[in-house]
Amino acid sequence: MSNTTHFGYTTVEEDQKVHKVAEVFHSVAAKYDVMNDMMSAGLHRVWKIFTVAQAGVRPGFKVLDIAGGTGDLTKEFVRQAGKTGEVWHTDINESMLRVGRDRLLNKGLITPTLLCDAEKLPFQDNYFDRVTVAFGLRNMTHKDQALAEMQRVLKPGGKLLVLEFSKVPEILQKPYDLYSFKVLPWMGQKIAGDADSYKYLAESIRMHPDQETLKTMMETAGLESVQYFNLTAGVAALHKGIKF
Repeated sequence: MSNTTHFGYTTVEEDQKVHKVAEVFHSVAAKYDVMNDMMSAGLHRVWKIFTVAQAGVRPGFKVLDIAGGTGDLTKEFVRQAGKTGEVWHTDINESMLRVGRDRLLNKGLITPTLLCDAEKLPFQDNYFDRVTVAFGLRNMTHKDQALAEMQRVLKPGGKLLVLEFSKVPEILQKPYDLYSFKVLPWMGQKIAGDADSYKYLAESIRMHPDQETLKTMMETAGLESVQYFNLTAGVAALHKGIKF
């Protein structure tokens, strides 16, 4: 029998999920940054600035940006790592990767761009000083396997940073649900011409592990000193762990 997993609130076969997620991001790639600005009122940029600061990338660092998409984190890491550094811009979705690559090139930033699956990273053990994934983990079928791969490619002393939508306090849940399931798909239709993809994105956030569960998953993957920072009352959270 085939294994099943969730695609938003729908149960699908595991081998179907990657294709369904790909369809979502092929659809929204061209308008992805515009929609992010609209649906978060620009806060996603603040969350990413905080993530970059917590990463503490220095000249000469090797950095892997997983689900790098349109390249917001990658571009900062390329500047910080400098000419002696090595920053990989990766994503499993070709449409998102192309948008990000083109934007990096338009800014005069040249860095390796690679289409790859976070659950099967094509890098050697103990290679990177930093591994980051922003708003990508929740779309992965086997999150535990992906986290184990991220831990594997980190050097001892290296850090993994996971920025993801998370869980808000109970008092905010009803207004947050109203916004997520009514306003967000409406905006998706008006701006990106695609309500269904943004309905899925809202559902995927609800299916993602909460802050404490993700912390435990990172520890199980072999990371230590794991901590998290709630951002905007838990709408998003940054988890950070170290490989010893």
